[in-house]
Amino acid sequence: MKKIFFLVFTLVFVASTHAADVKIGYIDMNKALNQSERGMKAVGILEGMVEAKQSVIAEKESKIKDLDMEIAKQSSILNPQALKEKQSEREKMMKEYQRMVQDSQDEVKKKQDEFMQEIINDIRVTVSEIGREKEYTAIFEKFSAGLIYFLEEEDLTEEVIARFNKVSKKAAPAKK
Repeated sequence: MKKIFFLVFTLVFVASTHAADVKIGYIDMNKALNQSERGMKAVGILEGMVEAKQSVIAEKESKIKDLDMEIAKQSSILNPQALKEKQSEREKMMKEYQRMVQDSQDEVKKKQDEFMQEIINDIRVTVSEIGREKEYTAIFEKFSAGLIYFLEEEDLTEEVIARFNKVSKKAAPAKK
């Protein structure tokens, strides 16, 4: 519904400009996110986080497997109470493992959302600057605005990436 309203509003706006030159562009936000230097750096940081968490999770998984093997080997010689304690220990370890996996996924997702939202906001500032400078009537996000037809020469993504990288390099020392 929002997209339909937005498109209708845009069409009315464009139609109301009558004799004025209408210049419409678009940007592939996914491409800008994935190919900008800050986007690639964020992906690298996230991959490092995932690897670190996976090693801890793999260690916990290995301990569970070792306990499983121990239970299997000793099940015939352990008394029922000792066997029950080992199985209880395994259940506890399994719950910790599942909680650890879920917490790790949640933490990585939260960090990814933080990175992406910050970068998207900064890319939008860059798009606005290009729009004002080059006197665009409107600039759409390629896939989220219901854009069906477009001329390839109106794709501003590469220009946005280049300018965004340039602006990010200038701003980087100030943020440290």
